[in-house]
Amino acid sequence: MFFIFLGSADCILLAVMAYDSKEIGVFYCDVLPVMRLACADTRVHKATLFVKQLTQDDDADEVEIAVDNTAFMDEFFSEIEETRVNIDKISEHLEEVKRLHSVILSAPIPEPKTKDDLEQLTTEIKKKANNVRNKLKSMEKHIEEDEVRSSADLRIRKSQHSVLSRKFVEVMTKYNEAQVDFRERSKGRIQRQLEITGKKTTDEELEEMLESGNSALFTSGIIDSQISKQALSEIEGRHKDIVRLESSIKELHDMFIDIAMLVENQGEMLDNIELNVMHTVDHVEKAQEETKRAVKYQGQARKKKIMIMICCVILAIILASTIGGIFA
Repeated sequence: MFFIFLGSADCILLAVMAYDSKEIGVFYCDVLPVMRLACADTRVHKATLFVKQLTQDDDADEVEIAVDNTAFMDEFFSEIEETRVNIDKISEHLEEVKRLHSVILSAPIPEPKTKDDLEQLTTEIKKKANNVRNKLKSMEKHIEEDEVRSSADLRIRKSQHSVLSRKFVEVMTKYNEAQVDFRERSKGRIQRQLEITGKKTTDEELEEMLESGNSALFTSGIIDSQISKQALSEIEGRHKDIVRLESSIKELHDMFIDIAMLVENQGEMLDNIELNVMHTVDHVEKAQEETKRAVKYQGQARKKKIMIMICCVILAIILASTIGGIFA
């Protein structure tokens, strides 16, 4: 008897077959998803495989293979679901942030409400991002504590943690890129408005002005005219936007470092998961072929037995008739 255990980020397959010197017994197994993927909508509440054995006399026995610590895994899956929802929310907020960035950049003097909405979204993203980071770090700590054990639930937890970590990294990287892009475009608007007022600046000079945080550096030497006043108002507004943006980026700096370390530590594990997925496809195909072949052999064996039994019955009838005729 041998077992084929195939595991991947999407499902776990247990293919069971038995080979004997006299016969081939076939075990069928159900393939059930046992992990809630970060980007999937499938929700799995129990990670249990049921294996049904088909024997020669058609007697079926059911064997249940359950994941260890069911209560603990239920709690773990609840945390996974909560974390996944928060990551999805961050992704939704990110799209709205991009939209508000475009609105702010397209208006000479943006509406205060638009800036307030952007500020609220930024605060909400930071709140949810901190929550996700803390959850992932807590999961990582528990996984490290249980590293000495080699169990099915530990492998599931590792895979789930890796998938969510990668998704979180992707979302937060996009958020950081959106912030940097907004800063560059705002800086470009400031530079154009300075040119309108007759004050030309290089990129280096503009960066020095932005880093100083002193808006007076932008206004010095500007001619007092109606056009200059409008340009000056926009320059000061853009400058304040950049100052707030840089403050937000600095607040998330430590988080980005943690995320980078998280991905670096799990890079090898993620590569192994992808490799296992490719191997799983090959093994599943082989298991299916072996199962079909075994069923075919089993059917042929039964037909042969039936034919032999029929021949034996006919032979017995002939012998009985012959013997009866002799004695008669």
